[in-house]
Amino acid sequence: MKNGSIKALLSVLGQGNISPEDALRLLNSHLTSDLGFARVDTGRGITAVLPEVILAQGKTPDEVVKITENLFSRTGFAIVSRTSKDLGSILLEAFPEGQYTQRGRMFITGEYQENPDCNEGSVAVVSAGTSDLHAVEEAFVVLQAMKVDTRRFCDIGVAGVHRLTEVLPSLKKCSVCIVFAGMDAALPTVIGGLYRGPVVAVPTSTGYGTAFGGVTALLSMLNSCSPGICVLNIDNGLGAAAAALRILRGTE
Repeated sequence: MKNGSIKALLSVLGQGNISPEDALRLLNSHLTSDLGFARVDTGRGITAVLPEVILAQGKTPDEVVKITENLFSRTGFAIVSRTSKDLGSILLEAFPEGQYTQRGRMFITGEYQENPDCNEGSVAVVSAGTSDLHAVEEAFVVLQAMKVDTRRFCDIGVAGVHRLTEVLPSLKKCSVCIVFAGMDAALPTVIGGLYRGPVVAVPTSTGYGTAFGGVTALLSMLNSCSPGICVLNIDNGLGAAAAALRILRGTE
């Protein structure tokens, strides 16, 4: 639901033209839509820093389109994650104004309605290698859709640590740093020792054999000797974006 609709409803209530029971019923009908196969949380953007995100994985294309239609009609904005190429084509046909990112498997339609504080700060999105960009893109697309000043620093892993030193001055100007790394995942620890702000570490499923699909990277990050690093699940770019949003906007 657009915030303007909520304000209009509360204004009517304040004037005494509607009973509290009717107001609650109307408000609840706007905050949640029951489609039978899904209860769409259209009001999540009011109580949380990130609005409802549709996880396409496990849903039929028809279900994804119907949920997206409902969310978009209520809020003017919809995010679909883990979207296959075929589903991306279907969504683009249903929402020609939308944008599909194949690498990040993200689909966005509409526009986030709120305008951030001009002094909010920025987020650095860092990848150890180019092979980590599938997870990076997921976070980057979400943050940009949420109107966050987002800056990329790609392929600066510790195997060529001079690459990090080249961009470190620019990275230090950012308010939050999200670091994506696979294999031994040493980059978050190094950045944690050089950068004073919040570090959100995301293990990726990049690596050979004993990388175990990102499990080695996850355990490495959890055992980081740089205290205070926050570690998310494997390839969870969306969760990393949400964590950065909580840091930037959680006290508004």
